Amino acid sequence: MPDALAAVRTADADLVGRSAEASALADFLERALRTGAVLLVTGEAGVGKTALLETVVRDAAASGATVLQAAGVEFEAEVGFAGLNQLLLPLLDHLEDLPEPHRDVLAVALGQGAGPPPHRLLLSAAVLGLLSQAAQSRPVLVVVDDVPWLDRSSARVLGFVARRLARSRIGVLAAARTGSDCVLLQAGLPQLEVSPLDDDAAAELLEARFPVLGAQIRRRVLTASQGNPLALLELPAVMTEAQRTGSDPLPSALPLSSRLQRVFAQQLADLPERTRRLLLLAALEGTGDLRALRAAAATDGWLDDLAPAERARLLRVDLAAGRVTLRHPLIGSAAVELSTSGERRRAHGALAQVLVDRPEECAWHLAEAAVGADAHAADLLETAAHRARHKGDAVRAVNALLRAADLTPSGPDRARRLAAAAFVGADTTGDLRNVPQLLSAARTADPRTAGSLEVAVAAAHHLINGEGDVETAHRMLVRAVEYALDHGSRAATVEDALHSLMLVCHFGGRDELWRPFEWALEALGPDVPPVLAVSRTVFADPVRAAPAALERLDELIVSAHTGVDPTYVVRVGMAALYADRLPSCRPALRRVVRDGREGGAAASAVNALMLLCHDAFDGGRWQEARRTAEEGRAWGEELGYRLITLPGVYCSALLAAAQGDDGTAEALADELVAWSAPRAVRLPQDFAHRVRGLAALGRGDFEDAYRELSAVSQAGGFAPYTPVGLAVAMDLVEAAVRTDRRPEAAAHVAAMERSTIFTGRPKLALVRAGSAALVASGEEASRRFEEALAVPGADQYPFERARVQLAYGEHLRRSRATNASRVQLTSALETFRDLGARPWATRAGNEVRATGLTHRGAAGDRGTGALTAQEHQIAMLAASGLSNKQIGSRLYLSPRTVGAHLYRVFPKLGITSRAALRDALSGTARGAAAEGAAVVL
Repeated sequence: MPDALAAVRTADADLVGRSAEASALADFLERALRTGAVLLVTGEAGVGKTALLETVVRDAAASGATVLQAAGVEFEAEVGFAGLNQLLLPLLDHLEDLPEPHRDVLAVALGQGAGPPPHRLLLSAAVLGLLSQAAQSRPVLVVVDDVPWLDRSSARVLGFVARRLARSRIGVLAAARTGSDCVLLQAGLPQLEVSPLDDDAAAELLEARFPVLGAQIRRRVLTASQGNPLALLELPAVMTEAQRTGSDPLPSALPLSSRLQRVFAQQLADLPERTRRLLLLAALEGTGDLRALRAAAATDGWLDDLAPAERARLLRVDLAAGRVTLRHPLIGSAAVELSTSGERRRAHGALAQVLVDRPEECAWHLAEAAVGADAHAADLLETAAHRARHKGDAVRAVNALLRAADLTPSGPDRARRLAAAAFVGADTTGDLRNVPQLLSAARTADPRTAGSLEVAVAAAHHLINGEGDVETAHRMLVRAVEYALDHGSRAATVEDALHSLMLVCHFGGRDELWRPFEWALEALGPDVPPVLAVSRTVFADPVRAAPAALERLDELIVSAHTGVDPTYVVRVGMAALYADRLPSCRPALRRVVRDGREGGAAASAVNALMLLCHDAFDGGRWQEARRTAEEGRAWGEELGYRLITLPGVYCSALLAAAQGDDGTAEALADELVAWSAPRAVRLPQDFAHRVRGLAALGRGDFEDAYRELSAVSQAGGFAPYTPVGLAVAMDLVEAAVRTDRRPEAAAHVAAMERSTIFTGRPKLALVRAGSAALVASGEEASRRFEEALAVPGADQYPFERARVQLAYGEHLRRSRATNASRVQLTSALETFRDLGARPWATRAGNEVRATGLTHRGAAGDRGTGALTAQEHQIAMLAASGLSNKQIGSRLYLSPRTVGAHLYRVFPKLGITSRAALRDALSGTARGAAAEGAAVVL
């Protein structure tokens, strides 16, 4: 016989979270088929008892046992011996082998013969004899599900048999609901309690069955099911597709499938009407507040009315704590399912009257109690929407606005609420694709609303993220803002519109776009909101930001740590980006991302990911930067947000450029330009210039680097409306120095030193000090380099710091301070290798070898051992295709000196032309790399 234990464990592989139960059943089955055993499986309805029994049945049959099955059903509970009839029909052929008294009594009980009612003891002995007769040829397993619904006569016989199985090769396996009135539960038989799934197993089961369930909906189902497998599988099944993804809101009580109704609703069916009404109130109130329940009940005997539910263990009342707790959340859903629409409306109305101190809940209950339009309920819901948004629950805010619009007759109020829902959806929750439909409904409600502020803001978001039409979005917003300022509008709506306009100006990057925005802020005067006032400076012209504005930004960042509104956190984070304050926003931004992943503000989460990937890039956490950028890009593109994902493309391109993947860097830069150039959107084009400039610096093509970087902002100053100029400041200085444009480089350093923003923060202070060192010479250069490396917090930016160390090491080597140069160069080399910045590691490695170490070629290479370190370095650069002028620019040598070195290299390598350099040196590359590593060690 196959090993039953192994069989059950194999069969149970698909039962999530049931390894302990599987092991217990395996042990039972092994004992039952060898020497006889009984086990009663218990647990709440829907917990998975039947599924566990089915695995044992399958594996018992596979092991060669005879399996006899029955299931109790309600309509047969009063039919005598109905259960025995199900079980023993397959053994009728064995009746002839039994003694006559046993044969006769069984025939009567099974309806196969006539006679007086069978005596219970005789019948029980006959059943045991029949099972024993069958077990002589092969083991027998008796399986009975839903034992509480088994007729009592059959249950008593089964209990008799179950206590007499020793050395019988007969197993009895039964299942019963915990707490049910069942003879077997009172017989003292061994039991296996099946508990609800733990949190991890419940989540795994739900993910396997419904992989595309929205995060917030998933959390709601997990909470409502409390680990009940049937609820986990059935609750999402009755939702619409829009409800499963989170696009449409769910009702306060989740709807039940027919199976769940049978499990939970039947427990309420026999309760008095007053008790069911109180259960309905408790379910709709949702928090378990006993005071609210008492007030809504409006009767002195309300506690007595709850008693039948308490006795049925459907709920628990804690008078001391003032709480009422349903035994299972789906009991509340069952109470809602059993109620009529009129009963539900009356219950919502009663709750609305007593929850006036909880205005948001009052608004929702009033809305659910309404029939047709209700202006008062709509006003309360709109107010609740604004509260919900500023508390960070943008999804609830959108749902409240949409419900408020439903309760509003056609006209300007309905149009405004629809447009507001469209804006919050596009700006925060990620519902960009619903914007056209909502705006169309708004225009239908009131054709005059086409130029309103709410419509303009929502439409602008759709335009810039969909078609990328910055010009049209700008004109639409400007007209709407001008009208709103002239005629008065809600302050919050004006603020949203101005933030949207600023975003358009920021990406457009042109003076003519910013002028109307500046006019609008001037018109507001002292009423400009704080975040907008600070963002105005750091977005448009961060280099000229006043100290007071930067101090105010620091205060806003502190407030973002405790802020719950994702829109606010993202706006503060965007302001912090160019002012070298993004690390301080990291915890708040990560909180926004977590909320978005859990079904909250998805668009805000994408924006937060865009900021976090650049924070990780600057901080040298390049694997994190890559993952974060990829997640943000994929998520944003899935939602239709093309514009706000471009910073993620930018980050991925920077990583490729810094790590020497020029092909990828160029392709991503082309992608940025291809999208932005036809639309006259400047910021992504500046992103591309920076990417190409960084790649050129890495490979030593300093002319190309200077051309790309100066396209962002000319050396000697920082153009307004060009925030990327801050990011390329040191790059531009290095490219200018390397191409012998020292006056331009010095002028650019002077511009940095005139700006407040380059002081007090580690990255920009490092950039300013490092750039100043690059243009200095002699002892002044050394002092400047030391100042740069001593900037507090500079080690938080390893790539920039290693570049300063590389430049410092080069300066020290040229100054003949060989030992000191090796310290800086080897440290830079280690950092570049850790980051995977291959071209920069190559540059640092070449400099390390140029400190005096002689390159040792492979055995058999003609004359390579005679090359000095500098000769080898020049030969390698010439072999890569660089001209004498380019090599000299890189190594601070004149073209004539480079030519003299090559004149000596050719005979040492046994060649006569530049074209033969690559082949002559190819055998030495591995040795050079090994030697560079040895230097580091």
